[in-house]
Amino acid sequence: MTGAHISYGKLDVPVHLVRGDRLLACDVSMEVLGQGFLPAYTEGDNSGVVATDTMKNVILRRAHAYEGRTLEGLLDELGRGFLSTYPAMEGLRLWAAEQPFLPAGGRVFRRVDGDHAVAELELAQRDGTVGLVAARSGRVGLRLLKTTGSAFTRFARDDDTTLPERVDRPLFIHMDIHWRYTDPAAALGDGHVDPEEVLAFVVERHDAFVSESIQQLVHELGQGLLDHRPQLGEVSFRAENHTYDPVPGAQDAGPLRKTYTSPFPAWGLITLVLTR
Repeated sequence: MTGAHISYGKLDVPVHLVRGDRLLACDVSMEVLGQGFLPAYTEGDNSGVVATDTMKNVILRRAHAYEGRTLEGLLDELGRGFLSTYPAMEGLRLWAAEQPFLPAGGRVFRRVDGDHAVAELELAQRDGTVGLVAARSGRVGLRLLKTTGSAFTRFARDDDTTLPERVDRPLFIHMDIHWRYTDPAAALGDGHVDPEEVLAFVVERHDAFVSESIQQLVHELGQGLLDHRPQLGEVSFRAENHTYDPVPGAQDAGPLRKTYTSPFPAWGLITLVLTR
């Protein structure tokens, strides 16, 4: 037969862990790696297949036993439990997307839509031993509007260039940030980087830094994170430029009175991967 690479799994299992006054809410997904289930594809032999509905039940049962505080720790506990129970699973990729709730006072949490933490782990078993292969974490869905202190000038111009140079603009970007650790095990120990700390660092650095472009901005943010967190081996960004257009004539009202409107709906894309 021709070569085949297979996987299967379960997506978006909702988990809400209430631990006293703490709440960890997320959607958990998993993908089984390896060729152990190939007969289900080639011969219709499901005798060794772990049903995805069973995966959902195991995720919920094992999540109930979790007492930690991080997405990475939850995924590690789930993955090791699966691999120790089902030896036909050669490896697993698990990922979780936080459901963001904010404390609103007392016993009330307020659900918010917007940026949230994500985590991904890959585990494998060899000779009965489960090992962590890779870890990737992130903060995604950021929507950041900076009212002043951003520019875009001195770019290439030709007959098709209509964009004016703007020495000071309100910069509105959509941004995803991911990071990897030099040693993946740091994601599960004292070296874990809290996504809330990353968010606070990015906002503070963005506020203080006068950028000439989004490219320069993400480089400044990435280099700062690598300097700030030596356990990180890689930081990556995906940013879209959603900057508003000035209303014609509004700039005549003075530097402190500006009015803008939504831009043409086609977004500039900027990506960057920095490694140590």
